Amino acid sequence: MRLLTAATSLTVVCVVGFGWMVKLHVASGLKVSNALSVLGADAPKSGNGDANILLIGLDSRKAMDGSDLPAQFVTDELHAGDSDVGGYNTNTLILLHIPGDGSRAVAAAIPRDDYIAVPGYGMRKIKEAYGLAKFDEQNRLMNLGVTDSATLEQKSRDAGRRSTLTTVQNLLQIPIDHFAEVNLIGFYHIAQAIGPLSVCLNGPVHDDYSGADFPAGTQALSPSQALSFVRQRHGLDNGDLDRTRRQQAFIAAVITNLKSTGVIGNIAKMQSLLDVIKMDIVIDSALDPVRFASQATSLTSGNLDFYTLPIEGYATVDGQDVNKVDPTRLRGETATLFKTGTPATSTPIPSPSGRETIDVVNGTSRAGLGAATAEALTAQGMKTGSVTTGHPTDSTTVTYGADSQAVAQFVADQYSVTAAASNALSSDRVVLTLGAESPTTPPSIGTNAPPSPASAGGGVTSPAEATVLSTDRHETAVKADHGTPCVD
Repeated sequence: MRLLTAATSLTVVCVVGFGWMVKLHVASGLKVSNALSVLGADAPKSGNGDANILLIGLDSRKAMDGSDLPAQFVTDELHAGDSDVGGYNTNTLILLHIPGDGSRAVAAAIPRDDYIAVPGYGMRKIKEAYGLAKFDEQNRLMNLGVTDSATLEQKSRDAGRRSTLTTVQNLLQIPIDHFAEVNLIGFYHIAQAIGPLSVCLNGPVHDDYSGADFPAGTQALSPSQALSFVRQRHGLDNGDLDRTRRQQAFIAAVITNLKSTGVIGNIAKMQSLLDVIKMDIVIDSALDPVRFASQATSLTSGNLDFYTLPIEGYATVDGQDVNKVDPTRLRGETATLFKTGTPATSTPIPSPSGRETIDVVNGTSRAGLGAATAEALTAQGMKTGSVTTGHPTDSTTVTYGADSQAVAQFVADQYSVTAAASNALSSDRVVLTLGAESPTTPPSIGTNAPPSPASAGGGVTSPAEATVLSTDRHETAVKADHGTPCVD
């Protein structure tokens, strides 16, 4: 499902207050995961009391233990096929920034079809990072003789979480302090517990795929209608991007509802709502409920602005529609939104000269990977040099001479690593050394090629190739405390 499940759930938790959870002795009932440890003890952490939380909304029609959700719920209520549809894509990814000084919180949505490097799998849609890793881990465990379905589900989902966390941090190069995950049924349960939610549409819609059938204007939605509202993408001018803005408007409706219907301060109502959250939400094991309650004052008052990270345009890869993105630009945008300063990667990089040559070193045990990688680079217009077999190495690296930073950083982004300058290389040379964790299939990098000498600055080269979207953040922000925003 294309749902803002995790964001909605965590917003509910924040608005109701983790402090109340502690008083009601329910915090210990939350499901937790150690997946955040994949980022390592040396991973960057937010300073000044700030917290960055990755909110993950799963596409899965499965319960937490891997069992099928009721057919009546999936098919009849949601118009969503059956429990075999959807897999484990993360169709909602939002990085929530909560300032330690109590100022306005910021939520940056990452479009699900952004075509980026997923460690171990090459270039993929970002939504696939979870499902690919979960599938591989489940198969690995089964080959080891693990048969308990609950164990398989828990451990393989943790692999999916680790893959998603690593992918997002590599993409944005910003600290991720915590995460929260919810799947489809969690969203529905929360919508049930809260009651009708008010939303506003700029025009009438009818969509057989999602079941969305609404007039224009402000209206109150039932739980099943709420799901249709945030799921619809067919018939919308900007597809998934318009759906993201609907999801943001929906969270604003959640906050408004909780503040206006007497839920806050009513212990019985809060207990009922928290029981739902305990059943369907997973948080990282490092999240301290008491400390988080003191940080979440901006959320409890609705001081929250939603943004959607920009794309460069659209492309088709292997028959799939994808979003073209510029990782360097996304890092700069996120740093600006979160007021964390401009990362070094956003410093302007000289345009390619066209003389840069990429040498490929195969440091893996997979014969032919170096040649296949060089062939893929050449097919996409890159100039390749030697292909050699090197000493075995675990990590992929990219090094470059003085005048080759643009090409080197582009290649490095495909493998989720940082390019490093080397005085040992001539100015127009780049060396890509493939490590054991590199994908079996070379990344398909053609949809996000570096700028040519004739088009310094990169970006889209023609209207036929892609559509450039407006990136004025101040015009597109959805403010959670500004009433009921109208969306398409």
